[in-house]
This record gives sequence, C-alpha cells and structure tokens, in this order.
Amino acid sequence: MDLKAVRTFVAVADAGQFQEAAAVLAVTQQAVSKRIAALERDLGVRLFTRTARGAEPTLDGRAFLPHARALLLAEERAAASVRPGRRALRVDVIGPRVAPAVLLRGFHEAHPGVELDVVTLFDADSAVAAVRAGRVDATFRAVGMPGRRLPESLTSVRVLDEPLQLLTGPEHALADAESVTPAELAGHRIWMPSIVEGVEWAAYYASLAAEFGLTIDSAGPNFGSAAMLERIAGSPELATFMGEHPRHAGRDLRLIPITDPTPVYPHSLIWDRANAHPALTALRTHLTGASGAPRPLGTWVPDWAVT
Repeated sequence: MDLKAVRTFVAVADAGQFQEAAAVLAVTQQAVSKRIAALERDLGVRLFTRTARGAEPTLDGRAFLPHARALLLAEERAAASVRPGRRALRVDVIGPRVAPAVLLRGFHEAHPGVELDVVTLFDADSAVAAVRAGRVDATFRAVGMPGRRLPESLTSVRVLDEPLQLLTGPEHALADAESVTPAELAGHRIWMPSIVEGVEWAAYYASLAAEFGLTIDSAGPNFGSAAMLERIAGSPELATFMGEHPRHAGRDLRLIPITDPTPVYPHSLIWDRANAHPALTALRTHLTGASGAPRPLGTWVPDWAVT
C-alpha cells in the first residue's frame, strides 16, 4: 500500500478539505485528488463524500481511518528505529504556565542537547488520541477520571502531586488567614470559569466539591487568567484555586495554603508503550527521579486518580 496516499487520506480526514490537506502536505490539490483516487482504486471502496463544506469520510473511510493512522505510526517507529534521536521529542503540557510546563523546563535544563517540540492540547481525550496516533510522544494529564480509562497500548506514571492554594482579593473574608481547611471553604464561592464539562480538571473539581461540600462556580465567559485575577482582586466574595506555580504577579492578591488535608492535583505522564524515542526514556527517568520521595501525608486526591 502506498503510504504517501495513506498519509494524504489521513490529512484530508483531519482537515475536512482537499485544499487544506494540500496546504498541510505542501502539494497541489490535484496531487491530493490523484492520491486519494489511487487509494480508492487499490481498496475498491469510496473513501470520501464531497460536501458543501469540503470532504467527509464515508462509512468505509471511517472504518479505514484508525488503521491508516496505525500504518503511519508504524512507519514512524520503523524510521525512528534506524535513526534514533533525529526527531524532536514532542510533548503536550496543557498550557505554557502550568506545573507540567515547569517540569518540562527542568528536563530541558538538565538535558540541553535534547530537542523538544512543546505543544498545548486542550483536553485529555485529544491528548490521548494524539499519543495513540503518534502526533505527540507524551502528554501530562490527570489519569483515571471516570469513564476515561487509558487504551491498553498506553501507560502512565504519576510525576507530580501539585498542592492547591486559595487565591483571594484583599477584601475577602479569608484574606488574612494563614491557612484554611477545605471544611472552612464550604459556603464560600470558588470561581473557576476555566472549567468545561468533560475535561479532566472538571472531573477533579467535581470530586473535590462533592468530598468537602464546596461551591465551585464555573459560570460566565472565560476571558483568560488575567481577566479572572483582576476580577478576584477587586471582589470581596470571589476566590479561586491556584496551583503551586502562581501567575498573579503585580496584583493585590492573597495566596493562602489549604491544609488538613491539602488537595493536590495529580499530574501523570502518558506515553505509548511501543514508542522507542530515546529522549522519552530520558524524560521518564528525569521525572520519576524527581518524584521518587514518598508522597506527603495529609493530602487529598480523588479516589479515581491512578497512583
């Protein structure tokens, strides 16, 4: 089977348009059409239906798509086996300012010779699909959320339990507290507009709220962290949760430890068992070495979090 045609098929399926796929592959739209036509002749089926918005896979096309991705991943692994280290290690860190990005920067500083390609995918489903398809080598995610078991081809290791802290403005009732317990937060409005139904951090905060009777409010548009922090700084009622790598410099805010217990967000590294990239092994060794100390007592994670 012509892998160039298979790659073109996947590009069209992902882009939804022949023209956009041609741009991604740096070929002409005519070349894309010829490759798809040749692949359809080889398979004896029609792979796409033309629509007003572009191209949509047929039933046969949708059935062939996961196998096409597997063929391309096998090709990549075969090439990597004879030229180890030539390709940059591609890692998803959710966002450039969160704890996983800090972990990855630490790895880069310890291994400056390793070429990294850092990406930011939105949710765990997209990230896991990207790892399975070979579009990224690894991702940092909370593993074990209900209904989201990892595929058998993937594995994970917990690399960081990130303590949560309470962030308030100076007029908030808890602003002068040296620390607070989860029980003391009951009745206070915890505002987190970044929560979106179905993502792993939504599952985490839903479990946290249920465990301690908290009110976590995700209402309102999310205009980004800067706008959220500005509103919290000026509010006597709103508070939010913040990880151990705060992003509130230059604002009049209070960062208050949460204790007895301390909720921690469980970050895990996820990768494909068959991925032979040598830098992936170095990354795993670096992260597990850094997290080798016993996990502190007095912390809380959801019962679904994988250790």
